[in-house]
Amino acid sequence: MTRDTTNPAALPRATTTTTTHAPAQQPPRPTSTNPLSKPRILCLHGGGTNARIFKAQCRVLSRVLDPWFRLVYAEAPFESQPGPDVLSVYADCGPFKRWLRWKPEHAAITDEDVVAAIDEALAEAMSEDDDAGATGEWVGLLGFSQGAKLAASLMFRQQVLLASPGGLAQGRDNNKNSTGTSIRPLLSPVEWKFAILHAGRAPLVNLLGEATFSSSLLSRPSQIGLADKPDDSGHHVPHDIMDVASGKHMLDLPTVHVHGLQDVGIHLHRDLLDTYCTPGSAVLVEWDGAHRMPLKAGDVQLVVDAMLAVAAETGAI
Repeated sequence: MTRDTTNPAALPRATTTTTTHAPAQQPPRPTSTNPLSKPRILCLHGGGTNARIFKAQCRVLSRVLDPWFRLVYAEAPFESQPGPDVLSVYADCGPFKRWLRWKPEHAAITDEDVVAAIDEALAEAMSEDDDAGATGEWVGLLGFSQGAKLAASLMFRQQVLLASPGGLAQGRDNNKNSTGTSIRPLLSPVEWKFAILHAGRAPLVNLLGEATFSSSLLSRPSQIGLADKPDDSGHHVPHDIMDVASGKHMLDLPTVHVHGLQDVGIHLHRDLLDTYCTPGSAVLVEWDGAHRMPLKAGDVQLVVDAMLAVAAETGAI
């Protein structure tokens, strides 16, 4: 059977739980009324925006989640042109930032320094929230677009490290930037319980380094574009058939994938779900919207219901 990549609706789907309407069961009771002790979710904005903009984009979602979670917004480390449609609403909210290269004009940087900068940005946001008096457990990641791609990649790095003899501490101790500095100087290892991926596209990014983990299905942190496409030098990089067969590129940890059915990139978002997430580990939420965060009450409730369910299942709440 030929896979029709021009029609997103024709793409094969992974075995997932699909949410199209709010479930009838009652939500779990909040674990704390103290805003400083609620479980915390680290939020990762899309490319070409920033933490301030993402907080505004999440305003309805955060309000509905407030009884259960404290949302903390991290700022990407690299300056960027504004993302699509950002200037129409947030022209005065720069500087705009990105987590990864997504245009040829973005300055080249080594894989090690990309990972170092990302980890330091995450550590800074988490440390600042600790300094503000927050004590809740860090339980989840929530990302939009490039931030969702990064969130899934962080979960994959965690999965690989947890399966290694040294665990998460090994990743902290062994990963250094090009100057030899530890990439996580401010942060004790965190074991994320789940990730919420809004419009996240394939492929996953290898944040471990080729010496630690290698797969032709993962892109490099310094790379522009998608896997199985020409790299920065114009050479075609096909998937290795043994990598595909091994399944070692698959993410097993719990994820919720939020797809806008009017998003022109939905085929890429479905590819992340279908190709990179183990069937049974992921929940799919679909809503009638484009490439943005949902704002209408009914759409937001779909996401909240799925988040609360995975949080309860993983012991986060």
